[in-house]
Amino acid sequence: MREFGYQRVFDVPGAVALLGADPEARFLGGGTNLVDLMKAGVERPGLLVDVRELPLGEIEFTEGVGLRIGATVTNSDLAAHPDVRRRYPALAQAVLAGASGQLRNMATVGGNLLQRTRCGYFTDLARPCNKRVPGSGCSAIEGEHHNHAVLGASSHCVAVHPSDMAVALAAFDAVVHYESADGPGELPLAEFYLPVGDTPHRETALPAGALITGVTLPPLPVAAASRYRKVRERASYAFAIGSVAAALDVRDGVVRDVRLAFGAVASRPWRALAAERALTGGPAGAEAFAAAADAELAAAEVLPHNGYKVTLMRNLVVAVLTELAEEAAR
Repeated sequence: MREFGYQRVFDVPGAVALLGADPEARFLGGGTNLVDLMKAGVERPGLLVDVRELPLGEIEFTEGVGLRIGATVTNSDLAAHPDVRRRYPALAQAVLAGASGQLRNMATVGGNLLQRTRCGYFTDLARPCNKRVPGSGCSAIEGEHHNHAVLGASSHCVAVHPSDMAVALAAFDAVVHYESADGPGELPLAEFYLPVGDTPHRETALPAGALITGVTLPPLPVAAASRYRKVRERASYAFAIGSVAAALDVRDGVVRDVRLAFGAVASRPWRALAAERALTGGPAGAEAFAAAADAELAAAEVLPHNGYKVTLMRNLVVAVLTELAEEAAR
């Protein structure tokens, strides 16, 4: 590991100024992803700016405004918060599914949003990876790719985004707030993550040196009837091979509102807008749920060993929406 400097900060402007003065600096939250990448030699910062003591550790729900989550809130505190569990249960479930208790105690909301892919070729310095070294190639396309993207990928990269939390945030129209040298700004989560295209190394639309300060979720009534379901290769702890965040409002057997987002199928959390459009105003039943999933997955482009994800995601959508519809009918 390269030698690096370390500095703890206590105010947001000071943190932003440090990164502005040193392009090799990185913000450090819980370090559950960054430190691993430093050990692997993928990240080589000259300075770590510890942001854990910044005044960004609050969670607050306000009627008419929604839920405000500070960037240094730990994943454990987020999952346990009463307003999150009651008003956005899929978010709490996603965070709990995302990591072990020890990791949740360290990981922060801001860091979770910025975690990088767990593609094995990305962390293997001996193999080409366009995300790590632009223009070098994508080893996964001809290599091990059973857990790689089936939606929104390109010939330059087929890695998937690893976050569970971000999938639930995508379903609930979250907005990411940040501070940069030019002042405060915000990005809807739908615009926060960039399409992979031919620049997979450019992962977010954050300005250079910007610090995430928090996330807001609008006060969505439908979010109270939501669920996150994750499929993984081992139950104890693993990244998803497919996941769904869903919220459903059914009245008299008709879908009045629905939110759907997929995880582990693309380079970013995938908002299933085609499926939502297919469902809204129609019947709430397994046949309609399957047709909506098919409408979303029609754009899938599979590799030789990851085509199973299309069937998996279709079945997952039907199962989760059916459970929510049955609960609404009780």
